[in-house]
Amino acid sequence: MAEFRMPSLGADMEAGTLVEWLVKPGATLRRGDVIAVVETQKGAIEIENFEEGIFEGPIAQIGTRVPVGTPIALIRRQDEPAAAVAPGAPAPPAPEGPPAEAPVPPQMAEIAAAARQRPEEPVPLSVAPPPRAAETAPERVRASPAARRYAVDHGIDLSLVEGGGPHGETQLRDLEGMESRPPTPAAPPVEAVLQPMTGMRAAIAAAMARSKREIPHYYLAHRIDLTEAEAWLSNFNTRRDPAERLVLGALFVKAVARATRKYPEFNGHFTDGVFRPSPVVHAGVAINIRGTGLVAPAIHDADALGVPELMAAMRDLVGRVRAGRFRSSELSDPTITVSSLGDRGVETLYGVIYPPQVAIVGFGMPVTEVRALEGLIGPHKIVHVTLAGDHRVSDGHRGALFLSHIDQLLQKPEAL
Repeated sequence: MAEFRMPSLGADMEAGTLVEWLVKPGATLRRGDVIAVVETQKGAIEIENFEEGIFEGPIAQIGTRVPVGTPIALIRRQDEPAAAVAPGAPAPPAPEGPPAEAPVPPQMAEIAAAARQRPEEPVPLSVAPPPRAAETAPERVRASPAARRYAVDHGIDLSLVEGGGPHGETQLRDLEGMESRPPTPAAPPVEAVLQPMTGMRAAIAAAMARSKREIPHYYLAHRIDLTEAEAWLSNFNTRRDPAERLVLGALFVKAVARATRKYPEFNGHFTDGVFRPSPVVHAGVAINIRGTGLVAPAIHDADALGVPELMAAMRDLVGRVRAGRFRSSELSDPTITVSSLGDRGVETLYGVIYPPQVAIVGFGMPVTEVRALEGLIGPHKIVHVTLAGDHRVSDGHRGALFLSHIDQLLQKPEAL
């Protein structure tokens, strides 16, 4: 009999609340089946099963807050006799302190879960009043004695009068015929509009702060000629329906995934002071969630997929992310991240590594530049690609070779 335990959906997660069971006792389970919905501090997420067998029944009740690693259900093998399970038996209460050590997936799970949260009530922020400027003595207005008496008698503010004397002083003739002017009221102070962070933004900030605090980043940039890639892409798409056509982003992800085969130090996780290279390439693809933030769920085995299959996986992933449908397996195990802001007109971007990953590759907007190639000068489509690497695992020399290999792969797109 196997125990299904509350999974860890983020480095800061201590416990989760069961929202819904999506299977009933007696149901046959396969690996990858979504069996429950768990709410974390920042949202809800679908939980997948990785055991073959029969769903024997829940242990924890709906609405119970369960610590990470605590059994919440039982799954028995097909050849195993049914056991007496008390459905809905209460789970142990969440501990006051942090839970026992459990494998820590990337914080992107917390970021993605926050995309499905309800809007949070703004938290009042205490703002200290701005310091008052030091008071200075008013500047003496230069005026003749006659002009001063006339100004006092007629209620005229001399500081508002432009003097016509030889040295700019105000004279009587400058004031004759003028009437009293009421003082100009001071403009009301403009109050700053407070913008408390949403749960999504707070989760992103926590992950990026941790990254910059713990990971010694180094950055490299390279320019890649896309002439061959664009020609191949245009020829491929002319024979396809719009729904089957490819975009450059699919070639970028595939080239990065393939390059990690030769340079595995950029593909894996750094945890507990040890780098663990991954035997598979699960490429995290940064996806913008309009008005909320971004997440980078994984396309599994990206290096082994053909470019058309990779394009289909990207379309499916983008659609589900923007609809707020996330799965734990897509969010917990990216081994390297690929980001692109080309559709926003940015030519170069420098990413921040998502811990515990050790690299992120960024692509900008392709631009047309004049280049000399084999003695001929002409326009070429160029893209700026950057690498943020973890100095605990790699260095600039290997990073340069990694970017160069991505370049070489994109020169032969038909081989991807």
